Amino acid sequence: MTTKSERLDIRSSDDVVRVRQLARTMALAAGLGLVDQTKIITAASELARNTLDYGGGGFVLAELVEGVGRRGLRLTFEDKGPGIGDVDAALKDGFTTGKGMGLGLGGARRLSNEFSIHSKPGEGTKVVIARWK
Repeated sequence: MTTKSERLDIRSSDDVVRVRQLARTMALAAGLGLVDQTKIITAASELARNTLDYGGGGFVLAELVEGVGRRGLRLTFEDKGPGIGDVDAALKDGFTTGKGMGLGLGGARRLSNEFSIHSKPGEGTKVVIARWK
């Protein structure tokens, strides 16, 4: 069950900073400890940067969620960019279509308790992560 949600557009580097701030605020509200806060904020930063750089911009939906004795933060990043042709390859460390180190998607997956990605070439990408208390 979602108890609170907030959506932010990702259109510039300043928006990536705002995503980090939102993730921090929502992680605190979810009662996450410092290590879990750091993990979800880092993952959020990577995914926001990918949304901007590779997806041409999009949005994040941040949700405080509760269910079966646990609380946490779910972040959904969505863009209408070119999409990812080979998701499995994109999740491997070192894979990049840009100038980065190729650690973003795989790193975000490792930093999250839950991770899903749906992408179709020409239609965009949706990545959902969650961190639980």
